[in-house]
Amino acid sequence: MAFEHLKDEHVDHRFKGLPMDAEGLTVGELAAQRRNLFTGGFTTPVLALSAEALEHNLALLETYAERHGLAFAPHGKTSMAPQLFDRQVEYGAWGITAAVPHQARVYRTFGIQRIFLANELVDAAALRWLAAELAEDPDFRFICYVDSVRGVELMDQALRGSRRPVDVVVELGAGDGARTGARTEADCAAVADAVAATSTLRLVGVAGYEGEVPGATTDTVRAWLRRLTALAVELDKAGRFPAGLDEIVVSAGGSAWFDTVAEVFAELPPLSRPVLKLLRSGAYVSHDDGQYRNLTPFNRVPEEGALQPAFRLWAQVVSRPTPEQAFVNAGKRDAAYDLHLPEAQVVRSARDGAVRPADGITVSRLSDQHAWLDTTAEAELEVGDWVGMGLSHPCTAFDKWPLIPLVEADGTVVDYIRTFF
Repeated sequence: MAFEHLKDEHVDHRFKGLPMDAEGLTVGELAAQRRNLFTGGFTTPVLALSAEALEHNLALLETYAERHGLAFAPHGKTSMAPQLFDRQVEYGAWGITAAVPHQARVYRTFGIQRIFLANELVDAAALRWLAAELAEDPDFRFICYVDSVRGVELMDQALRGSRRPVDVVVELGAGDGARTGARTEADCAAVADAVAATSTLRLVGVAGYEGEVPGATTDTVRAWLRRLTALAVELDKAGRFPAGLDEIVVSAGGSAWFDTVAEVFAELPPLSRPVLKLLRSGAYVSHDDGQYRNLTPFNRVPEEGALQPAFRLWAQVVSRPTPEQAFVNAGKRDAAYDLHLPEAQVVRSARDGAVRPADGITVSRLSDQHAWLDTTAEAELEVGDWVGMGLSHPCTAFDKWPLIPLVEADGTVVDYIRTFF
């Protein structure tokens, strides 16, 4: 596998937090040393990914998808980590979802054979690259959105002369004020007709993103999803899916409403071809201690299981100017902060290595390289202590760390996860 070559990359100044005495070792050689995150020379700040939580989350979503008759193409923009893509495929993923051409290029570099691009692709250079990829690899499957007649025209122009048509799904917008997507069923039909008039594109289904339903609630998300499945039925009845198509794709599902997606997709009546019911949730792989902890559907269906937060950002207390305040050496350069501030969870004593809950410690603000901690008397925090923080929104946590230690519960670092943003 292409990602195996990542083990041959040398550890150097590009990778923050890693042991300075590992300079010149390959990533594989450093991993083989199985150093301890706390005593093995790692410097703060350092982001760690829990090996146990990662494994749990991968297994849980595989089981969930199987239970509900769903295929699964997790959104790779969350991690942009080929090693995690490989694990996701190993745990039953149909393929990996992308948002932009760069992501698809990374996926192909590391051997991903099925890509769902959840955007209309109108960049002529990217389309020429895609046509070449499809021509060179008959087993490569690619699907992307279309949501406008003009978009279809641009795609057709760029793809003329290509050997294989590009598979597309009509995107139904989630309502006025939502993001992309054709706004009405009539608009969708017009886009489908425009696709049918080309030889470079092939209509294979419908898709959208329920997370953009304005003022989303279970009822409003359910209503929009029923519009999406009804659109698939109507396009099928109208004969808009071409002869020779093996399956019809119906796709939705971010990380906040996949229970409702499963519910509505289960109601879909039989169509003229088998249906690939494709879920695209991505944040599950690491979960978090904020946005998705609050929004995960497993809160509504606890009998289905529970995801575990896998991230912990470790920083060191570098200043304790007053009993009510402390500063650690991790800030906006290191932590996700677009939705919630980090959450202080544990403290590791610099004196004896004992780990205790971060009682009386609250992250109140971030500077570029510092987190401001409000502290009470019970915090008993000293300069030199390590503070472990949970993060919210994994999409803006992974992107700050090009090489992330994968750590077992006892602190042993067993691997390093490479990201490509």
